[in-house]
Amino acid sequence: MNLFGGTISSLENGLNYASLKNKTIAQNIANVDTPNYKAKNVSFEKMLSDAKNTTISAKRTDARHYDFQIQQSTPGVYSYENFNYRSNGNGVDMDAEQASLAENTIYYNALIERISSKFNSLNTVIKGGR
Repeated sequence: MNLFGGTISSLENGLNYASLKNKTIAQNIANVDTPNYKAKNVSFEKMLSDAKNTTISAKRTDARHYDFQIQQSTPGVYSYENFNYRSNGNGVDMDAEQASLAENTIYYNALIERISSKFNSLNTVIKGGR
């Protein structure tokens, strides 16, 4: 039974992306003074292409079996290997990281608000519109 037509699944994927990006930014900020540390980032496009390319199909031994696919997602985290922001080889730009963290927080909160709205609608339907 698909109540929301894939909306909840899309919102869940968006939350997973925002969570992974937040962890990556936090790791970058934590390593701002680590010599030769290279800043990492998360690419939504890379995550999407990885998700499209990493599907596993089940082998059907009978025509009456349901066809299904299991998707494996791999995080689209990459690092800036050739970028040095400081003389000690560190590649973390704190201003850029803080701006990215603020942007990601707004994105995450918007997704939370949207999924909360969907569940509130479902709750209203279950209660018979009261």
